[in-house]
Amino acid sequence: MLFLALFCILGSALASQHPLGDSPLKYGNPGPVSDLLVRSRYTASYNRAFRNPNWVAEHLTRENLNGTADRTNADFKEDPDIPPPFRALLKDYYRSGYDRGHMCPAADAKKDEEAMKETFLLTNIAPQQGIGFNRQYWAYLESFVRDLTKSFDDVYCVSGPLYLPHKEGDKWVVSYEVIGDPPNVAVPTHFFKAILVKQHDNPLNAIGAFALPNKAIDSSTPLISFNTSLEDIERASGLTLYEDIPRTFTSLCKLISCKL
Repeated sequence: MLFLALFCILGSALASQHPLGDSPLKYGNPGPVSDLLVRSRYTASYNRAFRNPNWVAEHLTRENLNGTADRTNADFKEDPDIPPPFRALLKDYYRSGYDRGHMCPAADAKKDEEAMKETFLLTNIAPQQGIGFNRQYWAYLESFVRDLTKSFDDVYCVSGPLYLPHKEGDKWVVSYEVIGDPPNVAVPTHFFKAILVKQHDNPLNAIGAFALPNKAIDSSTPLISFNTSLEDIERASGLTLYEDIPRTFTSLCKLISCKL
């Protein structure tokens, strides 16, 4: 409702800038609409064109990671908060060759059954290579983020898909698969995690940003090889990350050993 109200206010403000009500938006603002989804353990922005999250944000602490909720009681579900024409569908993933990869991991939502089930909504999911990525390297990175709570009071993590160019001859090209029949869900070329860590008694801010290809990665590959700048993630994704943090922050991988 808050988003709808802001959308209407924006439309009215734009219309008022045109004389005699002669606004090109007289009959509606085409968007794009970014659905903001506030859940118990995460907040997500959903991309209706790609049927993937734009981003999923979490706040992790030692306390909120506690719990006994079991993922065996949760099933993947289509998100009823998304209008039917723009939903990712369960059938899109059937025999697609891709896993349903969590942005907010199920293991981060053990506080109760409802929080756990919310992580299985398809608005928190994107197609990921299974063997060597979703089931191994990406999972190891998720554990790395959780383990940061042993050293820091607050850990913030924003995860999401990327669609990065590759060289074909003398041209840079962005190409990606689309799964579903008819085609419905875009397959990201890469995924990112942008991590901010803080201590209650220390004003120091440390940030680590990682971009990983959506393919099998040898488990011996050092995490540091995927370390990149926050600005690179922002340029590639079109997002603004941790905008209220001064850009004089410390690199996480200079503060700790970034090893899985």
